[in-house]
Amino acid sequence: MSGSDGLIEALGGWPGFRVVGFERTPGPPPEIRIQLEPDEAIPWHCSQCGTPTRQVHERTVREVRDLPLFDARTSLQVTVFRVWCDRCGGPKRMAIDWLDEHQRVTRRLAESIIALCALLPIQHVARYYGVHWHTVKRLDKRALVARLAPVDFAGVRIIGLDEFALHKGHRYATVVVEPATRRVLWVGAGRGRADIRPFFEQLGAQCQQIEAAVMDMHSAFALEVRARCPQATIVFDLFHVVAKYSREVLDRVRVDEANRLRSAQPARRVVKSAKWLLLRNRDTVEARDQVRLDELLAANQPILAAYVLREELKSLWRASDTAQAERRCQGWIDQALASGVAALQRFAERLRPYLHGIIGHARYRLHTGLIEGMNNRIKVIKRMAYGYRDEEYFFLKIRAAFPGHAR
Repeated sequence: MSGSDGLIEALGGWPGFRVVGFERTPGPPPEIRIQLEPDEAIPWHCSQCGTPTRQVHERTVREVRDLPLFDARTSLQVTVFRVWCDRCGGPKRMAIDWLDEHQRVTRRLAESIIALCALLPIQHVARYYGVHWHTVKRLDKRALVARLAPVDFAGVRIIGLDEFALHKGHRYATVVVEPATRRVLWVGAGRGRADIRPFFEQLGAQCQQIEAAVMDMHSAFALEVRARCPQATIVFDLFHVVAKYSREVLDRVRVDEANRLRSAQPARRVVKSAKWLLLRNRDTVEARDQVRLDELLAANQPILAAYVLREELKSLWRASDTAQAERRCQGWIDQALASGVAALQRFAERLRPYLHGIIGHARYRLHTGLIEGMNNRIKVIKRMAYGYRDEEYFFLKIRAAFPGHAR
């Protein structure tokens, strides 16, 4: 072996093999091709049982990728023996510590690719190492499957459910989390009752240990939780209910009033331009807009009713106990129905079947803010990959991003 071969062998570190040749091409990018042969001075071993042997059944040459040497992409032409193992009673692949069977990349390159996948999109990792993105995805997915153990539901008492956009065209998925530990318990495509049923089937008898479930005002989620965990308290999140009210009532009343004032253009312009002013919380309205807001509310009774009752709606989540929450909810419904504002009355009637989820907040002070934050992270994961065609892989990435912490 020449001195240069010895240097390459020392730098490369391929135990059990020796360098018999190499060549470098300038590129770009520069590439190094290294020829490796099994070292005859070291015993060969059966990859199945580890028995040493010197009997060669056949030899093949495999081309695999390795970590770059200096600035050059590195390929290995590896002579691999199938040895005869007397203990196993047949030909077996020789054991190679640094190369897994049927792999086209060395173990250390695979580990490096997997580590980088936690930080960068697949396409960037593939471009950096000069391998196909399918190879990168396959390695990362295999590592995730091996690393992520089946979810342990022991001790789970409170769950949160939320949906997120899976693809364009109104395709959604559902994520179930344990808020106390920031752990993703389950992810699945769809947002209907049948779609989330597999989670409760996995939960099995432990459905009986669920004390509360927090969610937005989603009928499918609530119905399935009540069917599978009848003892659990359902809690609806304040933000989602108020946001729904702002869309369906406050903005609807503003539009209706603007249409009614077609013959009074100055007043109509004031109402039409007040959308974002009305949707903001009063304590965030700047001083220069306070006068404008007060004048608008004083001049338009339907908008005033819708605006005031939105603030009253928020107070339902501040009840000290369930009895007070029930009284406040019924009082709010009565005010809305007596307002004479059609959009407000419709909302009150639609809200009535969901009051149990608002009253439940008096028992469990839960909200979906944590889940919303997790959903933002999910969006980043999806954006980094420019979307996922393999939903199973995407869901594995989500679980890996939220392994949870100690209770």
